[in-house]
Amino acid sequence: MGAGIPEPQPFTSDTTSSSQAWPSSAAAYYGLAVIILATMLNFFDAQVFGIMGQRIKVDLHLTDEQLGFLIGPANIVFYVLVGIPMARLVDIYPRKIVLACGIAIIGGITALGGLAQSFRQLFSSRMLVGAGGSAHAPGAYSMLSDYFPPERLPRAIGFLQLGFIGGNSLGIYLGGLLVSLAAAWPVSHWMGLTIRGWQWVLMMVGAPGLLISLLLLLAKEPARRGTAAHGKPLPVKAVVHEIWARRAVYLPLFIGLAFSATQAIGVQPWVAPFLIRTYGWNEAQIGQWLGLVFLVSSLIGVALGTLFVEWLSKRYNDAHVRASTILFAAAAPFSIIMPLMPSGKLALLCQGVALACGMASAVPQNSAIQRITPNEMRGQVTAIYLFMFIVFGALGSQLIGTITQRVFRSDAKLWETMVLTASVLMPLAAFAISRGIRPYGREVERLEALEAGKA
Repeated sequence: MGAGIPEPQPFTSDTTSSSQAWPSSAAAYYGLAVIILATMLNFFDAQVFGIMGQRIKVDLHLTDEQLGFLIGPANIVFYVLVGIPMARLVDIYPRKIVLACGIAIIGGITALGGLAQSFRQLFSSRMLVGAGGSAHAPGAYSMLSDYFPPERLPRAIGFLQLGFIGGNSLGIYLGGLLVSLAAAWPVSHWMGLTIRGWQWVLMMVGAPGLLISLLLLLAKEPARRGTAAHGKPLPVKAVVHEIWARRAVYLPLFIGLAFSATQAIGVQPWVAPFLIRTYGWNEAQIGQWLGLVFLVSSLIGVALGTLFVEWLSKRYNDAHVRASTILFAAAAPFSIIMPLMPSGKLALLCQGVALACGMASAVPQNSAIQRITPNEMRGQVTAIYLFMFIVFGALGSQLIGTITQRVFRSDAKLWETMVLTASVLMPLAAFAISRGIRPYGREVERLEALEAGKA
């Protein structure tokens, strides 16, 4: 082994953590509630920005490729550079402080982005927003794993998805409404800057970040539990070494998520332009119908995922990965046929079914990672896992813009790009994650035996 890298250690709960009482229900659910609010702001911002995409393209004279950069890679450039170091802060410092600082940065930079006058300026603001959000998910999942015992963790993670659902649903609905209203506002001029309606919307979207950051500071920091034998936060190199030592378990989860995110997350910002170009819808219609579909489908998906994995858990010790595989496979056909529908409402119906299956898969996926990862590397492992989600999702947005512009050479053929990418990527996602079912089951058996021996 390399110098300074500890040998892979089995996951154990040390004697201190095993004797500690779990936080009170009030403390745990307050922490969960404010983490949900912070998560909402993250996704609210992204959806509002996506709804505004067509107007931003027109006002700033952008190509589809440039728009793809704004709604995709702009959010991950800084994540690539600072995401893992920021996640390491989660493993070292009080997590509530790291989360509070991150959400304050997101809100402030989003508001400042409303002053952008060019593609470069707007790209820079979106990069900084991505940097601010890089530690959010690792910190959130790490805290929840110490707020709630293992048997209640999937349900807590299911509740956390309400932040994703609420942020996306409100972002779509209010984004469509605000952008439609802002379109009638006169163009303003201030200190040499030209401020259009959608820029005022960005300023309003960022404002709640400071309040949410203050609420996070009031949460109780839970005691860390479930550590490996070395018990100290690990450097990044050691974390990668630990992951590779258990690659049969981790890699299928990482690779399956990469394929699914490239399609499912990559296509989301393009749904509004797709409905505008293919069916002639406007932003108000999109906000009304897409917001409703997203809300209903996501709620069904979270409930389905939670109940499905709890039911499978009574029969299989590999239930988390088994459930994710089944749900990925169910989402694939609906993702493929969605752009082929003869009407916008039928397209949204197919999108809703695919979304429900995707949301359902998020519960067992995230629970699986938290279940098998020692606490002192949980933030960094979660960051690497979510790195796959965020980076490949953003690259998916860019991929769709580039294929539409350079392969099909027509804005009107966006639907063909969506069919092509879904047909390739979604089946690959289901196959990749299926390769982790047996290794994950063996790992859970090992952990349960260790935990039973310490009881």
